[in-house]
Amino acid sequence: MSDPIDLASATWPHVEAVAGDRTLLVPVGSTEQHGPHLPLDTDTRIASALARAAAERLGNRVLVAPAVAFGASGEHADFAGTLSIGTDALITVLVELGRSADAFARFMFVNGHGGNVGALQRAVITLQSESRNAHAWSWSLPDPDTGADAHAGRTETSLLLAIDPELVELDAAEPGRTEPITDLLPALRTNGVRSVSPNGVLGDPTGASASEGRTLLIRLVDDLVADLLRDVQ
Repeated sequence: MSDPIDLASATWPHVEAVAGDRTLLVPVGSTEQHGPHLPLDTDTRIASALARAAAERLGNRVLVAPAVAFGASGEHADFAGTLSIGTDALITVLVELGRSADAFARFMFVNGHGGNVGALQRAVITLQSESRNAHAWSWSLPDPDTGADAHAGRTETSLLLAIDPELVELDAAEPGRTEPITDLLPALRTNGVRSVSPNGVLGDPTGASASEGRTLLIRLVDDLVADLLRDVQ
């Protein structure tokens, strides 16, 4: 058979034959509100797109697992459709996934949601303490001190316009709170996103474009591939 990129489309004998030389990428996202204009699975779609693009660039060195579509999203709980398993449960899921991936030479979690970072760090520490070749990579938003685009703003909207434009409802896009996220964090952590931004947006999607999203994707894939080549030799 042809050499697949997606783990789910492969048979177990094929995986058994190649896994010892492969890196397994596990996208990790969320199911949470992304303003009135982006789908609930925005983070998962971005993580999956980045993992797949990296795998396509690296050829037969990488396989991409099905995404973990639920994360730690408690701060968005006041918005309909948000589904969160919380940090502790996510740590358990990630650790058990890592333990089950021993057939592979190495693996990396590719994260699309900032709320997952703490769980990823703790899971990787646990897995590495068990002598597993585990790593995590998260894509970063603009510096909060120089730009306010923390959630469902121009960056994520541009990325979705490049990845799945038919899912972006641009006529519903509107600014939310545009202060640096550091200024909003105390209230956000205490009372959730809706307490500071009724529409769920932390940023301004105005001006988002597919061309900007494609440029961002190239930069992010470059960064992910560099991490893969540096950290998982």
